[in-house]
Amino acid sequence: MAEGVALTMGRVTIRRGIPPLLVLLALTGCSTDEPPTVQLADIRRAPVTEVVEAPATIGARAMATLRSPAQGTIAHLYVREGDHVRKGQILAKIRSPQAQDQLKQAKQAARNSSPVTPSLGRPTVRPAAFDTRAFDRKVAAHFARARREARKIDDRQARRQLVAAIDLAEAQHKAQTRALKSITAQLNRSINSVLSGVTSGFGGLTASMASLQAASRSQAKAAVKAAESTVASLTVKAPFGGVVTLGRASGGGGGNGLSGLLGQLPTGTQQLPSGGTASGADAPVATGVPVSAGDPIMTVTDVSRLTLAADIDETDVLLVKKGTGATVELDAVPGASYTARVTGIGVTPKEGTTGGVSYPVQLTLGAGTFDDGTKAPTPKPGMSAVTRLTVRESPDAIAAPAAAIVSSGRESVVWVVRNGTAERRAVKLGAQGEAVVEVLNGLSVGDRIVVKGADSVRQGQRLS
Repeated sequence: MAEGVALTMGRVTIRRGIPPLLVLLALTGCSTDEPPTVQLADIRRAPVTEVVEAPATIGARAMATLRSPAQGTIAHLYVREGDHVRKGQILAKIRSPQAQDQLKQAKQAARNSSPVTPSLGRPTVRPAAFDTRAFDRKVAAHFARARREARKIDDRQARRQLVAAIDLAEAQHKAQTRALKSITAQLNRSINSVLSGVTSGFGGLTASMASLQAASRSQAKAAVKAAESTVASLTVKAPFGGVVTLGRASGGGGGNGLSGLLGQLPTGTQQLPSGGTASGADAPVATGVPVSAGDPIMTVTDVSRLTLAADIDETDVLLVKKGTGATVELDAVPGASYTARVTGIGVTPKEGTTGGVSYPVQLTLGAGTFDDGTKAPTPKPGMSAVTRLTVRESPDAIAAPAAAIVSSGRESVVWVVRNGTAERRAVKLGAQGEAVVEVLNGLSVGDRIVVKGADSVRQGQRLS
């Protein structure tokens, strides 16, 4: 150890402690036949504290980003940036004709769902045909509008690529519609062909068809519940109490322009050619602003209890225990010190930019005071901090100056004065402060050791 700093794989681990040198040692004069850089002192008892220093970030008790559940427009915004809200409070309402229409369609589909009732004569099963004419007309209109919008683009190559993509998507949609109709007709023919010669076992087939109908009804009911949940979510409420931060919408909720039209095409046909773009700049959330599904409307942050997330180096993390106390300093509040306590130690390593490994440690943040004793302000989530964790304390330790310890391989060594000569002695260390360290064994109170110039002393060297 040199001045309390240990270098490991390009990383620096800083340990700082209480330097009670004036209490611990009474330095003597230099030896008569050695250079004046060698100094001696008697071992005494003194408190030693080992501190691990680590970067940290202030966090909140909880944070939730509330997003638009569907495409629409902000109908009402009831809060402003920085407002304090309570749990369950209505924060915004979104108007979404699309979500309402989907709920209406889901309910209609659920009403139309009914079990097959076979006739008493020749068994005939005729699955309902898919009447897609109204849907096809609506899709065709969207394709036509998308094509018109694409032709307005000035760049000839981009315009040609977009028109080609729309043409391809329309062709794919028509092919899918034809394939669906063909499959339905073939299924009708196949089932009735088989049933035409069946005189027994009709009950089993009827039961199977009834099961299919039941599954269809269950799917219809699930679709209704999902649509109802989406419509209910159009009223945005606070999941817990906290402070509001407004988000930014993509601006695509209005359905205008090429982006909006392409967004209404059938699933699987919304691919733009490489290099194309149809999105606008984000807009601050406000009443009347269009939003797309998934746009962040606002974030609610619970600051009732602040936390700290610290990254502890692998060489120190085993010293950290749940309940370990710490002091915290913030860049944003010079001259102030806050209390903290470890609440959790992560086991998933994080690799640093220099190749080292650290582990996440969670702490609760307490009150802070300035040097003059006045109360320090409450920090905000995201602020950077330096955390100093007190990992080991020994109030009445056999203590030696850190400068007296010489590292020799895996051993820690001190030079003890015995009969006027230097004697090499291995010691076991405990708590390691910035200026003094705890010696668990190898030294006793009253032993006289080299406290300055220890790296230049040799075995048997005359000292006095």
